Amino acid sequence: MSYDIIIKNGKIIDGAGNPCYSADIGIKDGIIEKIRPKLKDDADKEIDANGLIVCPGFIDMHTHTDFLLAIYTKMDSAIRQGITTSVVGMCGESMAPIPQEKLDEFKKLFSSLTPMGGDLKITWNTYREYLEELDKLRIPGNIVPVVGFAPIRIAGGPGYENRPPIPQEIKKMRSYVKEAMEAGAFGLSTGLIYAPQVFAKTEEIIELAKVVGEYNGLYFSHIRGEGKNLISSVKEVIKIVEKSSCAGGQIAHHKVAGKKYWGASKETIRLMEEANARGISITCDQYPYNRGQSGLMTSLPPWAREGGKEKILERLNNPEDRERIKKDILTPSDEWENWIETSGFDHIYITFFKNKEWKELEGRSISEITKVKGKTNDFETYFEILINENADVNITIESMDEEDIRRIMTSRYQMIGTDATASPHLPDFKIFHPRTFGTYPRLLGKYVREEKLLTMEDAIRKMTSFPAQKLGLRDRGLVREDNWADIVIFNPDTIKDIATFENPHQFPEGILHVIINGVIVVENEKQRKKYPGKVIRRPN
Repeated sequence: MSYDIIIKNGKIIDGAGNPCYSADIGIKDGIIEKIRPKLKDDADKEIDANGLIVCPGFIDMHTHTDFLLAIYTKMDSAIRQGITTSVVGMCGESMAPIPQEKLDEFKKLFSSLTPMGGDLKITWNTYREYLEELDKLRIPGNIVPVVGFAPIRIAGGPGYENRPPIPQEIKKMRSYVKEAMEAGAFGLSTGLIYAPQVFAKTEEIIELAKVVGEYNGLYFSHIRGEGKNLISSVKEVIKIVEKSSCAGGQIAHHKVAGKKYWGASKETIRLMEEANARGISITCDQYPYNRGQSGLMTSLPPWAREGGKEKILERLNNPEDRERIKKDILTPSDEWENWIETSGFDHIYITFFKNKEWKELEGRSISEITKVKGKTNDFETYFEILINENADVNITIESMDEEDIRRIMTSRYQMIGTDATASPHLPDFKIFHPRTFGTYPRLLGKYVREEKLLTMEDAIRKMTSFPAQKLGLRDRGLVREDNWADIVIFNPDTIKDIATFENPHQFPEGILHVIINGVIVVENEKQRKKYPGKVIRRPN
């Protein structure tokens, strides 16, 4: 027969953890039609993969790509590192539902989450309408949607009020979750350090997750704490999944944050192991870096974040409130994730300034900025940055130890996630972490080839069939006949990440070809103007 594409002479790593083998692959109408030692048939396109590894496309279990798709659809930072499917709606922050009467409130939220958020043209209200809008976009990669808790709490619950929902609010929030699940969402996500989600108690989340359980969906969580409260936060995920009967739980970007807590990954892995032994599916995703990324606003005590950004700015401009904020940050508490206590101002780096006066200080820690600016102390710098930047300040936080990173990475419960937005390759767009461009090649270059921490087969399984299995994607994540032809072809001897914290906007090396739904999207390390991506709905 005649194929659209034949991949010849490659070493296939099928994604299941099996040893590699040599074979040719015939692709027809987007599907892997045939895998044989030698294919002699005709093809519109032949790719010689001699000396290269051919594996399934990478499935990124944790992304925020949805916040740029309405504006920028090329997804190049993801596609060029071999990501063919991105899970969106993470950390409780999804693009729907958005009731018409709350449109202005959501626009303010989105403008805080991304510098281009204020330019979004929101033409949808329900989650189903949002997915239909996504369907209209020409995108190169596949999207797996998850509904976020934040828009649900704003749309139907207490919003930014620090209180439990009343019964009619619970009923309304549950109806929003139900609508999203019936539209095709794979589950519900939370980001329990972020306002307004930080105000929700476990019981509120369980009530919403019960709806997810009725549809055999998943619960994804940026947990309530990754330092002092790490163990109790992992236990909370397990409790929510168990009480709600969700199909499983996914701990987002699992880490141990703060030197005094390093080593706690031994206990978190034990908790996951015990939960799985009881039949509760708990897994995690991870990026291979020692810094996280977030917004400086989230370092404020929860009370200071009540009422949304306008109220936050009022408090920041009030000397008495600033003194209270300072006191709370300096007073140890089990009630919230205190990055300043955990990591210190000398490990919190500002990645982007809108204020031209501060531009030359991008990439510096708050402590370094204090010295350069001749400020009295770090708190003076901290408050001035928040006020001058309208509280929208992107940061990276150096908080993790390599031993914990490696222990989590080799755990049987770990898979890969960038926690990034598939972004434009624009040097001036400096809000991003190197994980945006380098997560997958870093794992394969540094931890597989150089350090031999994982075998190539096991690493690829963590990037492909394991996340596909968790999501219930039966026809992706494996190089198998009759599966969708999502395929990455790379050089195992040269693959590596180039992106750094100083210059994160650099594509990796060694990923030669990327095929998505049977279409060549990257050829010889150059992205083509092809848009075969699909919005994948939750399987029934």
